[in-house]
Amino acid sequence: MTLEDALKRISELEEENKNLREELEFYKSKKFAGRQKHDEHWMKSYNDFVALYEDGLTIMEIVDRGDISRRTAYRYKAYYDGLKKNHRIDQDKKKK
Repeated sequence: MTLEDALKRISELEEENKNLREELEFYKSKKFAGRQKHDEHWMKSYNDFVALYEDGLTIMEIVDRGDISRRTAYRYKAYYDGLKKNHRIDQDKKKK
């Protein structure tokens, strides 16, 4: 491979790199369709669940109120348990 060939290849690779960066920026800025996971309505419903759950109500008592389904209640509980677990881990790290 000659110096001229190497410089030509470098130029091709730089152009390819430029195109890939533009494509990456397109995907970074793209708004994907569909429901946003933690929108305002979700947060209100979840916070209502947490308040009732921390007041000592069981999952079925919360579901019987009719605001959320049983599946949603268990989904919220799993999310709640995950947050509590992560919070506990963070607290343990701070103590060390």
